[in-house]
Amino acid sequence: MERAMTSMPDDDRTPVIFAIGECSFRPASLAESLDPVALMSLAIDAAEAECSIAFAAEADSIDVVSQYSWQYRDAAQALCRYRRIAPRRVVYGQAGGESPIRLIHEAALRIAQGKSGLAIVVGGESQHSATAAERSGTALPWPAMEPEAAPRIGAEDILLPMSIRYGLVQPVILYPFYENAATAAWGQTPREALDESGRLWSHYSQIAADNPWSWQKQPLSAEAIVTPTADNRIIAWPYTKRMVANPSVNQSAAIGIASLAWAKAHGVPESRIVHIGDGVAAIEPRDILQRDDYRRSPAQDVVLEEIVRLAGPRGFAHQELYSCFPIVPKLAMRRLGLSPSDAATVTGGLPYFGAPLNNYMTHAACAMVRCLRDDGTRGLLYGQGEFLTKHHALLFSADRFETVLQPDYDRTAMADARRGPCPVLIETADGGEIETFTVVHGRDGAPSLGIVIVRTPLGERTLTHVPAADRSTIDQLEALDESPIGLSGRITRQDEIQIFSL
Repeated sequence: MERAMTSMPDDDRTPVIFAIGECSFRPASLAESLDPVALMSLAIDAAEAECSIAFAAEADSIDVVSQYSWQYRDAAQALCRYRRIAPRRVVYGQAGGESPIRLIHEAALRIAQGKSGLAIVVGGESQHSATAAERSGTALPWPAMEPEAAPRIGAEDILLPMSIRYGLVQPVILYPFYENAATAAWGQTPREALDESGRLWSHYSQIAADNPWSWQKQPLSAEAIVTPTADNRIIAWPYTKRMVANPSVNQSAAIGIASLAWAKAHGVPESRIVHIGDGVAAIEPRDILQRDDYRRSPAQDVVLEEIVRLAGPRGFAHQELYSCFPIVPKLAMRRLGLSPSDAATVTGGLPYFGAPLNNYMTHAACAMVRCLRDDGTRGLLYGQGEFLTKHHALLFSADRFETVLQPDYDRTAMADARRGPCPVLIETADGGEIETFTVVHGRDGAPSLGIVIVRTPLGERTLTHVPAADRSTIDQLEALDESPIGLSGRITRQDEIQIFSL
């Protein structure tokens, strides 16, 4: 798809970020804890203080990132009531780790189209306090929970009954399917793949240690990240606790977005302004069993290739690559042509900076703004949501982009055209080869079950279970020096579950 060349947009139609605000809140006691709406308000306060403009009351649009740590009927309306503001457009966003990028992108498009003059994107979570209160039986001094206007999306809304029956409901179980399949496709042993993950994650932890808003500020060595210990147990092979996103945080972030004309009229210095450029999005089939392959994501590939094309010869000097699990930035770095030594984050990553559920990329946008203000370059933000399902990338720049933002940014049709046929999914089989797998571990660190996706001799796909008692099969799945991908095994049946063994 060729980009339409247009003349440079005027200041009234040029979207910029003029203010950012963040909060990382550690109360002395649960009695002093704050609910997510109060944390969001603190982030807006911080953004107003940063630019010395009380802009929230003037905003005509506010988007609130979907939050999960407390239940409001409508968190966006609750925030407006809390702050006593009345934007004409108030929207509570859909869930997804990529959603802050989408909300920032769409706010910029509305400004470019003359439909908005001043917008806020804000999100926050108080999961650390909510979890502590639940474990201690403490009543929180927060607003009473309300019935939500729209029910939250659950696993049953996204996944096939077969996926749910075999326990494919948590991201930490699903992402290893890609990790293990890609490792074999790249010709790596599991040990070599762990080494790559450890070095990548160690760098993320070092960036987090220098970020003032990080939840964790301890830089970790690669060995400390990937080596199983009593306090770093394997959760789902090959991921240890230090390799996965940490949602137990109290964090919030806010972005002020306006036209360049508004920013100039309000005296925002040029050195504090960051321009919003074009973005790209694409989506995979939602259930993991309905995808053609686990060695790559066509939607991710298209999004990253297209954003590089849109960036043009100048490219970008910095990138924030979503980091819920190592496979996401590992895939992205290969698609972008980055080397293992290239920096993949300016924020610190979901395991170390913290993972306020859907809101990490709002914090990443704040970190990127600070970075570009400092060195005057351009940056890429790439986020993804669900299970390598929803992908969105967006360009930021310290200086002005020369073309008008393109409203048609969905490239799902391009991704669909790249996919091969999805294997026929069958409920029963006698045997076949391992397509991909993981082994789930309990809190004691011991394996509790294996989950294997199998390809039959006829090319069909089926899902199977490995009991913890089958140590021979579990040990082969978790071997460090040879991938089990492609090994043939037997399938038997126990009640409604297929049992796989090597």
